[in-house]
Amino acid sequence: MQDELQRLQEDNRRLSQENTALRALVAELLPLKEQVESLSQRLKELENQKAKDSHNSHLPPSSDRFHRQPKSLRKRSGKKAGGQEGHEGNTLHLSANPDEVIVHGVQVCQHCQQDLDTVAAVQIERRQVIDLPPKRVVVIEHQAISKWCPHCQQMSTAPFPQGLTAPVQYSPAFGAVGVYLVQQQLIPYERACEVLHDLLGPSMSVATLHELVQRCARELEPVEEQIKESLINSGVLHHDETGLYVARQRWWMHSSCTEQLTHYAVHRKRGKEAMDAIGILPQFHGVSVHDGWRSYWQYACAHALCNVHLLRDLTFVEEVLQQDWAAEMKALLLEIKAGVQEARQAGLSRLEQGQRDQWRARYRRLLQEGVAANSPDPPSSHGKKGRRKQNAAQNLLDRLLNDEEAVLAFSENFAVPFDNSQAERDLRMVKVQQKISGCFRSSAGAQAFCRIRGYLSSLRKQGLHLLTALEQALAGHPLFLPLSQPE
Repeated sequence: MQDELQRLQEDNRRLSQENTALRALVAELLPLKEQVESLSQRLKELENQKAKDSHNSHLPPSSDRFHRQPKSLRKRSGKKAGGQEGHEGNTLHLSANPDEVIVHGVQVCQHCQQDLDTVAAVQIERRQVIDLPPKRVVVIEHQAISKWCPHCQQMSTAPFPQGLTAPVQYSPAFGAVGVYLVQQQLIPYERACEVLHDLLGPSMSVATLHELVQRCARELEPVEEQIKESLINSGVLHHDETGLYVARQRWWMHSSCTEQLTHYAVHRKRGKEAMDAIGILPQFHGVSVHDGWRSYWQYACAHALCNVHLLRDLTFVEEVLQQDWAAEMKALLLEIKAGVQEARQAGLSRLEQGQRDQWRARYRRLLQEGVAANSPDPPSSHGKKGRRKQNAAQNLLDRLLNDEEAVLAFSENFAVPFDNSQAERDLRMVKVQQKISGCFRSSAGAQAFCRIRGYLSSLRKQGLHLLTALEQALAGHPLFLPLSQPE
């Protein structure tokens, strides 16, 4: 009995020692467990980041790091490839008033060699060649005559036309070609001067071309103010911004546009400070279509979100996070878009109330499913203060829940588009300019580019001739554009 008791005491002492050692080991491993959890979370974030590309996020196609099979959000139209019925085409047509006519006569019969000089023509077949004149530049000399008055013994000299101040200078039409090359076609200054010399003959220095650009920008200042006024009074306005470099510093290009007008502005800031300085959004009371950048929400106008951005985010949640509600939400948004197009083609100004209510109910039900599939993480054991970091699905759900009216604005007001493609198209060539030239060397050059480029974009949208308008601007008579009507 005594031996048994002693053995039990020894086992108890051994177990107590093992328990103490295990507790010490657990205390040592607890930080490692938290570190493993943190690293696992970081690994998951990196994998999600790696899975993002242009089809499921806001990244541009040029940033796609790995080859992928293209997967467009567009559906097959069912139409045959190539030109569609009713397409105007680009076929060359005969001119009714050719500049030169060359007649090819028939002297003798091609069969029996009979003389046909006195025989009247039976048929004339016309073929035209579009050619360039051998001398593409005309040098115009102005001579001012001076005369001595025999009565008062004074000299009188005829005045030169307004604007003719130098012994030799370029006409507004010639200068307009240079401005067009660097501002519309984005050719660097030196290469633009080479093009002018190779195609037209006279040489032009980079400094002269730069001065022509600055002069054009000065003449267009009142036109820019007119464009801004028209945009402020429009019913629907697209907004977007993109980064660019000015004098090797990071600046931002801001765009405000409609289907008829475009305005660009550069600023050191991206947010509200820049938008206030530009002066369009603070006075705008229509519907602003944008991508959800937080600074836009600080203005009192109505708002509409770009649904193409949301479709990409939903694609990421569907494909990477494997959540079915996101696929159904994509299908619903595209279904509403198709319904709006059908109603517009039928001549309706808005959807039926019952149909709108049905789609709203489905929208909210899918959001409930999304919230149920993305329950918030438990509080951190470290007791950190502040808002906990959310995953991509939770952030997207917050936007869809809080901004429901902006997401579905296109279904309530047919003047509001489904996406913000208009602003993105207007900003696309700015990125091309940056790839060609790298950056603007000065803020004055960037501001001149914005003013002239916005003018040319508006001209293009309204089907007006760009070179003629630039010529008028350099001559001091810029073309004031028709104002955009509220939608």
